[in-house]
Amino acid sequence: MSNFLRTVCAARRVLHCTSFARLYATEVTNLVEDNAKPSSYGQPLFQSHPHLLQPHEMTPGIPAEDYERRRRSLMESLPEDSLVVCVSAPVKYMSNNIFYKYRQASDFWYLTGFEEPDSAFILEKTSSSRGYRMTLFSKGRDLAKEKWDGAKTSVDEAAAIFRADDAQSIDNFSSHLKSATAMHSCVYVDIPSTHTRRGPSATSKSILKHLSPPVKARSDYDVIVDSLSKKRRPLAPELARLRAIKSPAEQRVMKTAADISGRAHAKTMRFARPGISEAALAAHFEYLCAMSGAQRPAYVPVVASGPNALIIHYTSNNHLVRPGETILIDAGCEYNGYASDITRTFPASGTFTEPQRDLYAAVLAAQKQLVALCHESAELTLYCLHRRSCDLLRQELKQLGFNLKGNDLEHVLYPHFLSHHIGLDLHESSDAGRSGVLKEGMIITIEPGLSILSPHRNTFKRNITGIYVPPSANFPSHFHNIGIRIEDQVLVGKTDPIVLSVAAPKEIADVEGACQGLLGLEPF
Repeated sequence: MSNFLRTVCAARRVLHCTSFARLYATEVTNLVEDNAKPSSYGQPLFQSHPHLLQPHEMTPGIPAEDYERRRRSLMESLPEDSLVVCVSAPVKYMSNNIFYKYRQASDFWYLTGFEEPDSAFILEKTSSSRGYRMTLFSKGRDLAKEKWDGAKTSVDEAAAIFRADDAQSIDNFSSHLKSATAMHSCVYVDIPSTHTRRGPSATSKSILKHLSPPVKARSDYDVIVDSLSKKRRPLAPELARLRAIKSPAEQRVMKTAADISGRAHAKTMRFARPGISEAALAAHFEYLCAMSGAQRPAYVPVVASGPNALIIHYTSNNHLVRPGETILIDAGCEYNGYASDITRTFPASGTFTEPQRDLYAAVLAAQKQLVALCHESAELTLYCLHRRSCDLLRQELKQLGFNLKGNDLEHVLYPHFLSHHIGLDLHESSDAGRSGVLKEGMIITIEPGLSILSPHRNTFKRNITGIYVPPSANFPSHFHNIGIRIEDQVLVGKTDPIVLSVAAPKEIADVEGACQGLLGLEPF
């Protein structure tokens, strides 16, 4: 019996005899002495971190069988004689040798669960019962480097843990790729981008530069590059179709991510007050998420007080909150690899002013009607939902006395798209498509919003779509400088939607109650 299997058996016995809540970043009362520190692996596994994983899980919350099913589904969808090549994300540096916390490439992680850099895998379609052969490449153990960076999973144990048919050193990747591409007519691979002064670009050569050591024989290098150039097909669109539908395990992880972020939104409402800085609110939100087990923010948070909410991606977060302003927070955590994305707008002083309340109610009414349409039987696309959102907001604003002309709504008040797919990436691949009909198991966001600029302001930053929003006196003055967005994560059902972000208050009474401490919530 290998050391790996002995450790698994020991951890299973201990887990069978003990019972404790499996929560990240919390104290555990029944400690497992058999799980030695430091770990012998390059990432949390059940045998080293039973407080994070169950015995059947490859990564926290995701069973090993899910990864097997993903690879099998991918290979079944590809033509005969197909080869899949995928490389890990590079380590990224903030400056000189100061690195950022590592995050694996989403497609690589989706198919393997392997979280170490300097790695790759090749899938070859076969006629076996499994349907494919998997070769995993990694750095393996390096005792000298482990003194600085911690353990990496050995090559042999990587094969056993991640169910590869073969595992090799990453140093062999080039030569193996050369022989594999020569034997297959279709090579599915996404070429990593290389950045130049002219911007990002991708070539077949960059897949070798990205990962492998220099190839001594120039002819070998040229053979691989030439082969990829002639046979290459993009992998991302094939995976996007699979990633669009979330498995039950993925749905549970994303519900937890939304719960963590939703509670952080509610508690940050209670923490907010006039005079506090936007930066303090951002820090408070991120602290609450980290204490609940989130590994990182899913994106740079937007904490926009008052007129700052008119800037869609306002991330400076460096102003002070003034009395009577609204605060727009667009923030979410990443939990066990999956993103959350929630936006709430609330009054800094605890109670909406009448114009703020009216505008908020208009956005909320539209948002709730749009959420209700997020089910498969509605047979709608994201484009259809966006057009519907424009119609609903136009109706709501007319009731508030807005006399909209031409493109006032789409170009000035509501210049962003309503929705996007969400999962391992905050904005899942565009290959998932805005024109495809929503299917059961998809998870999307629904985020209508409005912003009204005061005519006394003569500048405004460009939003994400690059449309310039000029000052205008076309709108009622009591709504000027108010920005309202409400965003939920929605699981598409067969006949009904499921809102995953219900922990974040959005009804007016609940929002004001959270701010005033009437819901039993405290800031910590």
